[in-house]
Amino acid sequence: MFRSDVVGSLLRPDYLKHAREKHEAGQMSEVDFKHIEDRAVDEAIALQERAGLDVITDGEMRRYAFYGHLIDAVEGFDKTGGWAIPFRNEQGEQLVLKRPVVISKLRRKRPLCAEEFTYVRARTSRQAKTTMISAQQAAAYYDKEKSAGAYPKIDGYLADLVDILRDEVAELIRLGCTYVQIDSPQYAALLDPELREGYRQRGNDPDRLLDLSTEMDNAVIGDHPGITFGLHLCRGNNQSRFYAAGDYGPITKVFQKTRFQRFLLEYDDERSGGFEPLRQVPEDRTVVLGLVSSKKATLESKQELKQRIEQASKFISLDRLALSPQCGFASTLEGNLVNVHDEEAKLRLVADTAREVWGSAAAMKRTGT
Repeated sequence: MFRSDVVGSLLRPDYLKHAREKHEAGQMSEVDFKHIEDRAVDEAIALQERAGLDVITDGEMRRYAFYGHLIDAVEGFDKTGGWAIPFRNEQGEQLVLKRPVVISKLRRKRPLCAEEFTYVRARTSRQAKTTMISAQQAAAYYDKEKSAGAYPKIDGYLADLVDILRDEVAELIRLGCTYVQIDSPQYAALLDPELREGYRQRGNDPDRLLDLSTEMDNAVIGDHPGITFGLHLCRGNNQSRFYAAGDYGPITKVFQKTRFQRFLLEYDDERSGGFEPLRQVPEDRTVVLGLVSSKKATLESKQELKQRIEQASKFISLDRLALSPQCGFASTLEGNLVNVHDEEAKLRLVADTAREVWGSAAAMKRTGT
């Protein structure tokens, strides 16, 4: 049981952003770029260890976005040719992100995450975690017009996609990975009332899509005893903006029908709703409460976090809970509107609070008080 967790991405240092630009422009060699990526990952590992987290990632330093490992490693996508999705903040200001779109048959050019995991594995003694895009998330990269030349129907695309992701999971396990997190903010489109209605107007039943999504996720993660699979469900994260709101009530089937042992959930503000849906989480599963915002610089108080953990424990037992930020700090290359000092303070807060809460809980259990 890992009580302090991290969702995945960390802020990219400026030197890495500049190096990526030069590399993509053909002005930096592969060798030189890899050295710079390695430096950024080393710093990310050191930051997380210094903060005291139980679980660490490579900060997704080798990706241009949380889904970049799929687009860069698999042939068949137009990187920015898909339909645009609007992100907004509390003031209503919008930012549009162009998604990838599949335009030719998928072909895996190289492993998606193997380099990321093996590098981290060699440089830390703590629990290393690998993050992967979900098939449900990547399903949004199909366009019935732009993709039809390669896949006349979405079913063929999804079948190839699931095969690629399933093979990646098997490869990670072969390399010694014991904790795989699947990222699927697209599930938020099935909990937001407005977005659900949009699906209906386009002729799609959101509940049927939910069933299909859980089937695909189960097919990807398969059955691997001794391996922890986590599912991260947030409401969008791009430069401190979001795209959905609503509690987890409409998608509690995900808790009940998937094989994931660990659910990393977003609970940092009023958009998240209440903790009542946690009643639906099966007794053999863990919930990681994303109570610390990665979107805002303001540091939460430890007392506030403890109060919210206590509130959640009214719906799911304390020994089945853990703590993390609500999302990554840089789901896209640009990063959220926080700085590296804010980031480290928040990660340290997660680790310190988790030790105090569950350390105390364990002591009380031992003494019977």
